[in-house]
Amino acid sequence: MTSPAAAPRRVRRPEWAGRNYVLLTAAAIVTNLGTHGALIAAAFAVLDAGGDGGDVGLVAAARTLPLVLFLLIGGAIADRVPRHRVMVAANALNCLSQAAFAFLVLTGDPQLWQMMLLTGLCGAGQAFFNPAAEGMLLSSVSGEQANRAFALFRMAMHGAAIGGAALGGALIAAVGPGWVLAIDAAAFALAGALRAFLDVSHIAPREPGGGMLSDLREGWREVIGRPWLWSIVLQFSVVVAVVGAAEAVYGPLVAEDELGGAAPWGLALAAFGAGTVGGALVMMRWKPRRLLLAGTLCVFPLALPSAALAVPLPVAGLAAVMFFSGIAIEVFGVSWMTALHQEIPEEKFSRVSAYDWFGSVAMLPLATAVAGPVESLVGRHEALWGCAALVVLVTAAVLFVPDVRNLTRRTHEVAKAEAAALAVSADAEGPAGRLG
Repeated sequence: MTSPAAAPRRVRRPEWAGRNYVLLTAAAIVTNLGTHGALIAAAFAVLDAGGDGGDVGLVAAARTLPLVLFLLIGGAIADRVPRHRVMVAANALNCLSQAAFAFLVLTGDPQLWQMMLLTGLCGAGQAFFNPAAEGMLLSSVSGEQANRAFALFRMAMHGAAIGGAALGGALIAAVGPGWVLAIDAAAFALAGALRAFLDVSHIAPREPGGGMLSDLREGWREVIGRPWLWSIVLQFSVVVAVVGAAEAVYGPLVAEDELGGAAPWGLALAAFGAGTVGGALVMMRWKPRRLLLAGTLCVFPLALPSAALAVPLPVAGLAAVMFFSGIAIEVFGVSWMTALHQEIPEEKFSRVSAYDWFGSVAMLPLATAVAGPVESLVGRHEALWGCAALVVLVTAAVLFVPDVRNLTRRTHEVAKAEAAALAVSADAEGPAGRLG
């Protein structure tokens, strides 16, 4: 008979890791395992079908254009109806579109328009999913441990990206891109099943009235009234565009021509994922007082991967650069989510998130579509150096916004002090002042 002392100890979840948080984290792991391999697979499916860099860019643009078009609608819907329903429906669409893409690649000779259409459907699903998912995550944690919760979530998500990118690159080299796309379809199905069990009973139902345009105007006022918010969204409209073009178009081409194919590029992306895990570990313990100043300074290293591809560095050097940039951007990511959680009202989470996503990806379809023609016009290495320079310039510019430099983490002690100051102010005004 086993003695009580020998019985295994039960592992307890932290108080801030509730049921929704656990389900969201598990589903994000599953999704990222599939998606990061599938992104590489889509590029190599185009190349295997006889496409060139311009065709790779067109397929990447076809994914992001619907994302841009439907994001704001997705955010408004996610703040009005139960967010988990939006997430499950989007996962179902992604599952079906990736399954069809896999079928075409595995059974025949996919045409460019077919690949663009199916990746476009996947992008439309993401447009509705992203604001709902971010709003759901922001509402699933509370208190001073939000920083740690977001860091752990992102660590799990990016840890899955390591396996997804490395496994995807290896599988593409071994059996071709079609099977990687099929795995992604299965991952969306499983993730959607997990998200169906999310509980939204703690979120107060929205009052009827207003309509879609009124909801969008409300979200816009929330964004435009905060200089730190709209300035960083503008910054990332450029950063995401040029980094996306470098990774979606130039990266696979450099890998194909100079690094040895899909497997080395998958290794480099896995190194970036490993860096984000390292950055999340840092943010589990580090709570920078000036959230956005620390985060913005860590955007500068995102210029390094483009520069490394421009040289190009050997695979080991590229992987090291990707690892370091992964650490840095994760410091920004956790700081950004903590700032949104701290400053934005819960009932507007998804709409603000939609404007954030919209600004961040608005220029991405154009950037990926013109990446091929720009390469033909000025050369691939010159285009990559231009990507690196733009990241540095816009990140330096946003540091001139005072709120970006000065926004401070609101600790429990700070919140108590603010409440006490408000109470003193109200007492000083007297009854007349409070009624006025």
